[in-house]
Amino acid sequence: MLRLELRKEPSKVMVWLTPILAVVMTMLAGMLLFRQLGYDPIETIRLIFVQPFFDPYSRSELLVKGTPLVLIAMGLSLGFRAGVWNIGAEGQFIIGGLCGGAMGLAFYDVPGLWLLPLMAVAGAAGGFAWAMIPAVLKIKFNANEILVSLMLVYVAELLLSAMVSGPLRDPDGFNFPESRLFHDSAILPLLISGTRAHVGVLVALGAVVIGYVLLQRHMFGYQIKLFGQAPRAAKFAGFSQGRLIAMCLGISGALAGLAGMFETSGPVGQLVPSLPVGYGFTAIIVAFLGRLHPIGILFAGAVMALTYIGGEAAQIGMNLPAAAINVFQGMLLFFLLGMDILVNYRVRLSRRVA
Repeated sequence: MLRLELRKEPSKVMVWLTPILAVVMTMLAGMLLFRQLGYDPIETIRLIFVQPFFDPYSRSELLVKGTPLVLIAMGLSLGFRAGVWNIGAEGQFIIGGLCGGAMGLAFYDVPGLWLLPLMAVAGAAGGFAWAMIPAVLKIKFNANEILVSLMLVYVAELLLSAMVSGPLRDPDGFNFPESRLFHDSAILPLLISGTRAHVGVLVALGAVVIGYVLLQRHMFGYQIKLFGQAPRAAKFAGFSQGRLIAMCLGISGALAGLAGMFETSGPVGQLVPSLPVGYGFTAIIVAFLGRLHPIGILFAGAVMALTYIGGEAAQIGMNLPAAAINVFQGMLLFFLLGMDILVNYRVRLSRRVA
């Protein structure tokens, strides 16, 4: 029979090589999937991974899709390193977009340069507050933050639907469940003229830089690493586990909420029930694909954004089902986790003793 034996020291080269191998394996398995569905596998892979680089609009869309993924994944990576599992970033993304959008609508008739910063603060605060629910329940009652944060995603979706169907509904919108279009003062400035790429891209890059400094040069980053690798040693050192849980969930919630605000005041331009598009869940793949490292997350965000843009191109150009693209993206996490097991464990063949 086969059994897994823990390696004394995993290969550092393989730790960083496995994300690349996982992408390659995903492409190969994806080709088999597309062939079984009756599509040209080589052309499909070309549309997903190559075609977006040759289209100026698609290149700018990589920035649009990559911005929320990188922002959310950066926040999640801090908690994941410390063993704090925030799976509900999608809900924090929704609440951040709702709070930021509501702030913009509240001052619809009072435009000014101060409005966007106020909306950003409201979005981050909304995501932070939503993440504090599983944090408090974890600290006070030892509730499982995975289940609590995940269930809150569906509460956030229903809350968004209720708000755009009621208090925030456009009074001139013929009863459609959506808010009025934001005022120009509540729309993010474009980074590249003629595209949808906005200044949120710069904020995401700033988050990567701050995250790198935090993990490499700050005591909080040291606490994160210590709790993740040796929680008993961290407690003996006098570090507060409750405080770390609150900070990790709070930071990840704030960044997810900020990403939600960028989505509503950027590409969408209003509050709509279809605001949740899965960025919060996809960012989990981005975080692990980037090895929970800020620089790795930046490149992983670009790869996942490429599957979004390329997947849309394949759906339009080849009539590929959206579900097939979702399965293709899920394969990436599957192969990454599978290879991680082989990096940390070796497979042994042992005889069964009668």
